[in-house]
Amino acid sequence: MNRILLALALAVAALACDRARAQDYPNRPIRLMVPFAPGGGVDATARILAAKLTESLKQPIVVDHRPGAGGTLGADAVAKAPPDGYTILLTVSGLAAAPALYKSLPFDPVKDLAAVTQVAASTLLLVVTPKLPATTTQELIALARTKPGSLNYGSSGVGAPLHLNMEIFKHSAGIDIVHVPFRGDGPMIAALIAGDVQMAFMPAATGVPLADSGRLRALGLIGPKRAAALPNVPTLTEAGVKGLESSSWYGVFAPARTPRPIIDTLQRALAQAIHAPEVAGRFRTQGDEPIGGTPDEFSALVKADVARFARIVALAGIPRQ
Repeated sequence: MNRILLALALAVAALACDRARAQDYPNRPIRLMVPFAPGGGVDATARILAAKLTESLKQPIVVDHRPGAGGTLGADAVAKAPPDGYTILLTVSGLAAAPALYKSLPFDPVKDLAAVTQVAASTLLLVVTPKLPATTTQELIALARTKPGSLNYGSSGVGAPLHLNMEIFKHSAGIDIVHVPFRGDGPMIAALIAGDVQMAFMPAATGVPLADSGRLRALGLIGPKRAAALPNVPTLTEAGVKGLESSSWYGVFAPARTPRPIIDTLQRALAQAIHAPEVAGRFRTQGDEPIGGTPDEFSALVKADVARFARIVALAGIPRQ
């Protein structure tokens, strides 16, 4: 009986401590970890959110880049950070693929990270360098079939959505193109513009302005419908490519065991920022749909995507690292 009473007392004390911390939260700067190199779509989204969150939370939001291993290095750093709400992660749906891609992943995306909110449903564009003689997805597939193994594509790292979706594209189209991984989509984009790699998937946030300027050519996009920002670019489903009907996502996570009141405070502030007219409008202009849903909704999406990406990795025959 004494042990039961002691356990109850400790639980009540812990709950009271969590509430006290939440009432005082935040009282110092918050570090927003971006697990990719500067200059890409995640970086752009982080800076949009950081500026608005600084206004609503009355504390500086410091964007911190930790690129490497398809986004898992930065995610691992957040998973191992103190669960106090002062180190959070902005990443993409490739996080859900990590368990299927790495033999000894140092963290579990579901058990070691707490879902805060889905920031946006994002569109990925299939782009090529203008030097490549293909103006449609069908022309690109035909070209790749005549030159098996001679064309290449860039990605932001093994296991990142840009890599996985291109592997699905390869499998569905029946083509053989060589993977060239980079440490983030920023370096990948530079290589594309320079013509060092010939094609890639990239976030609409960075792909739309590059396509509009003519520095890259957009052939198709992932998702169930065309993007308002690129109404003349067909979906890959329209082009006859199967398996790329689902959009990607940006999402925010905190370390597991972060008190729920702090998670809720973060979610409310993020939802307010995401749906601010200037932020939501900017997301939609770049082809993303603002979400800002509840932690439970986002957690369910992550778990479903862990299972979905496990099937995709097996189907594509991607070896575990």
